[in-house]
Amino acid sequence: MLAIQIRKQQLDETLSNVRSNPLEECCGLLAGRDGAITRIFAARNAASDQTRNYEIEPQELFRLMREIRAAKLELLGIYHSHPNGKNEPSAADIAQAFYPGTAYFILSPRPDAPIPVRAFSIRDGAATELQIQIV
Repeated sequence: MLAIQIRKQQLDETLSNVRSNPLEECCGLLAGRDGAITRIFAARNAASDQTRNYEIEPQELFRLMREIRAAKLELLGIYHSHPNGKNEPSAADIAQAFYPGTAYFILSPRPDAPIPVRAFSIRDGAATELQIQIV
C-alpha cells in the first residue's frame, strides 16, 4: 500500500476543523516538504450545497497556492469532510480530482467513525487508499 506522511499536529488540526462544523463539508489544502505534510491551509467551502459538496473559489485557491509557494512548501494534499456518509471518494470526488499528484484526505466529523481520516490517490478515474503515516 502506498503511503502519505503527515505530522500529528496537522492531522489533529484537520479533525478539529471538520468536527467544529460537522453538518457541512469543510475543505482545505495540505502542504509540506520532502513528502511530509507540515502545514494546513483551511479554505472556505463555496459550494452551493455545502452538505454534499465542496468547492474552493478560484481566487482563494490561487491565494493559497501563492502562500504555499512563498513558504517554500509544495502542495501534497487536499482535504474535505463527508458529514453524511462514509469517508471514501464519492463519484463527484473522483470526477473532480484535478490534482493526481496529491493525496485526497477525506474526514468524518462523526465521533463514532471507525476510521475518521482516510487518504486516497485518485488517478484516471480510480481511487486507491493510501496508508497514513504519522511523523
